[in-house]
Amino acid sequence: MAAEYAAVPASLLAPKPASLSHVESAAVPLPALSAWQGLFVHGRLAAAERLLVDGAIGGVGQFATQLGRWCGAHVIATASPDAFDAARALGAHEVVDGRSGRFDEELGAIDLVFDTVGGELLARASALLAPGGRLVSVAEEPRGEGTYFVVEPGREQLIELAQLVDRGRLRVAIDTTFTLAEAAAAFERSLASGKRGKVVIGVADDESSP
Repeated sequence: MAAEYAAVPASLLAPKPASLSHVESAAVPLPALSAWQGLFVHGRLAAAERLLVDGAIGGVGQFATQLGRWCGAHVIATASPDAFDAARALGAHEVVDGRSGRFDEELGAIDLVFDTVGGELLARASALLAPGGRLVSVAEEPRGEGTYFVVEPGREQLIELAQLVDRGRLRVAIDTTFTLAEAAAAFERSLASGKRGKVVIGVADDESSP
């Protein structure tokens, strides 16, 4: 659903990052909150732990990769080979091709797997966990043990995320920007694989409005 206006309780709102435009800021709340809650609320990520981010340069993955590095974790990212440099630029210490036949052998024991893609990568994730390791997904329900969650509003978390953006600790990658009239194409792109960042719908000011 996309619209020019939306009614939102004031208690859920937070100032946008001062360093970003409105279009750039629109790429922050849903994916950054999903990453924050996946890592720190459901995943209980701590400094020096080994974090695997599946889909590390997608809309949610880009923030999970950066937040993992920010909190002091050792970040391992999955990405396609042509996106390895992009994942490293986000802060990943290691980058691996999740489609590789040697994928499981290359990683070692993982303390937290944060999955943003589902499918085969999620199905293989449990076998990668160290004793006491956790599996969290925003894509689909894990088989066996693991946590699937839907992001919840979080004003205080948004404020902290905005501060991290303004301090240069988080950057925003936008895959594509569509107009409101192109909303159907935007949702189609959001479901496609291979995205690098967030899909955004820009709502231009209507100068003819009173």
